[in-house]
Amino acid sequence: MDRQQGKRILVTGGHGFLGSHLLKALEDGGYQQVAAPSLEECDLTVENEIKRLYLEVKPQVIIHLAAVVGGIGANRENPGSFFYQNLIMGVQLMEQARLSGVEKFVALGTICAYPKFTPVPFSEQDLWNGYPEETNAPYGLAKKMLLVQAQAYRQQYDFNAIYLLPVNLYGPRDNFNPQSSHVIPALIKKCLEAKDQGAPEITVWGDGSATREFLYVQDAARGIVLASQKYDGPEPVNLGSGMEISIKDLVELIARLTGFQGKITWDTSQPNGQPRRCLNTQRAYEYFGFQAEQDFESGLRETIHWYLANRPVLKSHHKAGESHA
Repeated sequence: MDRQQGKRILVTGGHGFLGSHLLKALEDGGYQQVAAPSLEECDLTVENEIKRLYLEVKPQVIIHLAAVVGGIGANRENPGSFFYQNLIMGVQLMEQARLSGVEKFVALGTICAYPKFTPVPFSEQDLWNGYPEETNAPYGLAKKMLLVQAQAYRQQYDFNAIYLLPVNLYGPRDNFNPQSSHVIPALIKKCLEAKDQGAPEITVWGDGSATREFLYVQDAARGIVLASQKYDGPEPVNLGSGMEISIKDLVELIARLTGFQGKITWDTSQPNGQPRRCLNTQRAYEYFGFQAEQDFESGLRETIHWYLANRPVLKSHHKAGESHA
């Protein structure tokens, strides 16, 4: 039996995209004492609410996924609130976890923490060799402070906090709200709506030259469970698939899979974001045996299929930036 299975586990962000898949992975793994409060039940930016939550749940392991996130547009419009909310959640959650005697804290960082110009594939030792890409630097740096806090608390208090760096995620139940969605759901929605309306073209930000790596959400959930079970070290660890695709190729692939046959126009007045993103995934394999399994095109088909089946329901449910619980 896994040593974590009998523990009381608290998942923040359990009602978000990744969180919902993590809860399923924990359930499938035989974990029976898992708490995942919603934003309505606990506002993680308020210290007294965190204290109350810890008294109620008495967690032994915390997996902190909660974040206020969005694509380039949302980051440009909300740099202050993205910085403050992400920073304050992490700082307070870990401090109160230490004071409450929590045995292990699993912190989820972000690929946005890497410097704008990082040698590809991104290796964890390059994390501090420059400033992040400007459009999402406040968010990336707020999440990066979790690593500083984790290592400082390990050094001073012998607190077992680990830090994982997931690459861009995609898959069923992704966020398709155009105000806050990331590139894959935004493109799927754009292509399907253009196809439905008979529009002759779609417009995409940038020039298509930037590259991205994507990790299927169920792979990410499995990686987090493995790390919580098997990894207790101070070094940050990338969670990725090791693949790299240009935005141009991604748009053409999604257009093909959604059946959109119109023209693709590039709005070069808008930013590309970070020039390249691709992770070195060796450390995750060495430290806790994680490797991505999902084929990218099959994962995209699953995501499109889920969206087509659920989009009438989605219209009434989205509010931008409501993911911090």
